[in-house]
Amino acid sequence: MDIIYLRDLRVGAKIGVWEWERRILQTLVIDLDFAVNIKAASNSDDLKDTIDYKAISDRIMDYVKKSDFKLLEALADNLCSTLAEEFALPWLRLKINKLGVLNGVKDVGIIVEKGEFG
Repeated sequence: MDIIYLRDLRVGAKIGVWEWERRILQTLVIDLDFAVNIKAASNSDDLKDTIDYKAISDRIMDYVKKSDFKLLEALADNLCSTLAEEFALPWLRLKINKLGVLNGVKDVGIIVEKGEFG
């Protein structure tokens, strides 16, 4: 298996347990690694033989913008499951960073991994 990745995808989200968090958009920074076999695409040089990472990026942005989770854990786990199912990803690792959520801490986030790499 090979890995395609997206780094530093920024999207505004309504997320949080506190009332003030529910009234604002907070910037989430998302990194995604996902397994794909690139052999067919490397032979054909054709997008149809791989996974369209723009489509994945667009899906992440749409999902996060429309979400209404309180917990980052719930958003990350549900987003992982959605991506794995919709794009038939055998393995993925999603990192979501919630910038500026704690004083004195650069970032806080979560990493969720689903599936088997191999």
